[in-house]
Amino acid sequence: MSRLRLISGLYALALLGAAALNYVPGLTDAQGRAFGIFALDIYDDSLHLASALWAGIAALLSARAARNFLFYFGILYFSDGLLGLVTGAGYLDLGIVNYGIVDLPLGFKILANLPHLFLGGVAIVSSYLFAREAP
Repeated sequence: MSRLRLISGLYALALLGAAALNYVPGLTDAQGRAFGIFALDIYDDSLHLASALWAGIAALLSARAARNFLFYFGILYFSDGLLGLVTGAGYLDLGIVNYGIVDLPLGFKILANLPHLFLGGVAIVSSYLFAREAP
């Protein structure tokens, strides 16, 4: 199995884990925030499940499909994280549409958007580092 396919499969597992956060007892606080930071809702859960399905299918299909997933997923998630840093709301879960610009402390914005920045960034870098595996 190529590294691209392996990484894509790991993304599928990570995204399934993200979708499950709201449903694991003890991981959410009284306000429904996972780890006291993320207020995940049905939009987020749907986004994470759809992304996990995309990652899993790409991993099963081919190295080229996995590279395409990592590149496009990375662009989408990283730019969503950047928008979240600037405005306090992302676009993938329709947060910017539903809530507009949200005035939040910078430290909170960093913590809330770090998963998308990290996952998106690693996906983009992986799609380039291992591009030779995908003809």
